Amino acid sequence: MGTMDVLFWQLVQRLSRGGYRIVRMSEQADEVWLESNHWRPPTLIRLVRADFDWSRSLRLDMEYTWQFVQQMRGWNFSKAGRVINVYVMVYPPVDDWEFLVAEPLPLSGASDGVLHTLLLHSGNMGDVLPRLAEMTGVALRFEPPVETSDPFAAAERLKREVVREWRRRREEERRIFEYGKPMFTRLFIVVQVAMFLVLEWSGGSTNPDVLIHYGAKFNPLIEAGEWWRLLTPMFLHIGFLHLLTNTLALYYLGITVERLYGSLRFLFIYVTAGFFGALASFLFTPSLSAGASGAIFGLFGALLYFGTVYRHLFFRTMGMNVISLIIVNLLFGLLVPGIDNAGHIGGLVGGFLAAGVVHLPKHTALGRQAGALAVAALLVAAGLWIGFR
Repeated sequence: MGTMDVLFWQLVQRLSRGGYRIVRMSEQADEVWLESNHWRPPTLIRLVRADFDWSRSLRLDMEYTWQFVQQMRGWNFSKAGRVINVYVMVYPPVDDWEFLVAEPLPLSGASDGVLHTLLLHSGNMGDVLPRLAEMTGVALRFEPPVETSDPFAAAERLKREVVREWRRRREEERRIFEYGKPMFTRLFIVVQVAMFLVLEWSGGSTNPDVLIHYGAKFNPLIEAGEWWRLLTPMFLHIGFLHLLTNTLALYYLGITVERLYGSLRFLFIYVTAGFFGALASFLFTPSLSAGASGAIFGLFGALLYFGTVYRHLFFRTMGMNVISLIIVNLLFGLLVPGIDNAGHIGGLVGGFLAAGVVHLPKHTALGRQAGALAVAALLVAAGLWIGFR
C-alpha cells in the first residue's frame, strides 16, 4: 500500500513541475486537482488515491467527478478541453470494471470536451503510465523507494515537498497582485476632480471656450504648435457624468494596474496611453475632445499585456472580464455618437506598448521591451509626421 502512496505523490510532483498547477487538494490529501498552464489544449487532471473493492463504488465516484466538472465555472477548460480522472489503487475492484473506463465520457456544453478515466494499480503500471504520460505531455515513471526505506515515510516526505511547493507558488501569485500601492491612482483622481471644479468655476465644463482655454484637444491649435494639448486633455472632463464614469473606471482599473506594475511603471503607462489616445484622436477626429478615457483604455492594454506574460493566471482571475469590457466599450463607442473611439483605441494600443516597455516588476525581457519601445516610437513618429502635415 505504501508503494502506491509513493507513486501517487510522485505523479503529483512531476505533473506540477511539468506545466501543471495544483488548484485543489482535499483535506485528507488523497484527491488532487491540477490544471494545465498550456494554452491548448486546456486540460484538468484529477488524481485520487483510493481503493475500491467493488466496481459500483468506482462508478459512483466517476459520476461524482462528471457532475463536479459540469458545475465548475471560471476555469478555462469549463467549456472546452478535457479532464483526466486517474485512480491510483493497490488492487482493482474484484468484479468487472474495465467497461467503466473503456470510453471517455462527453462533457455537455463542450464541443470537444471529454472525461477520460484511467485506473492505475500495481499490476498495470507498465501500460497505464506511458498512456498517462502521452496524454499529459509529461514524462512519468515510477521510482520505487529504496529497499531499506519505509515506503510510508517516503510517501509522507514527498507529500510535504509537494504541499510546501504548492503553498510557495500560491504566495508568489498573491504577491504579484500586491506589488505596488495605488498612490498615483488617487493622485490622478484628485487632479481630475480639481480640474473639473476649475472648469465649472471658470464658466462650465461643457463650454468649448473654457475647455480650449484649459488645454482640451483642439486640432487647429495643435497644428499651430501647442503640442501639450496631446497630454492635458486626459485631466479634463466634459460634464459631471463624464467625470463620474471615468473616475470610477480609473479607481477600479488604476488600483489593479498600479498594484501589478508598481507606481512608477503605472505613471509611465497612464501618461503614455493618454498621449497615444490624444494623438489618435488628433489624427482621426476633428472635433474638440477631452477626458481620461484614452488613458483608462491604456490600463486595459496594460492588463492585456499582463495576460501575455501570465496567460494562465490572467484567464483564471480577470481575463474574460477584461476582454469583455474592452469589447463592450468599443462597441458602445461605435454605436453611440459623440464618443471618441479613436482615442479609446489609441489609448488601448499605447497602454499595451507602454506596459511592454517597462515590463512587469522583478522581470526582464530585453527583447520584448526593445521591440515594444521600437513599435511605440515608430507609431508616435508616424502619427506626428502625418498629423502635422
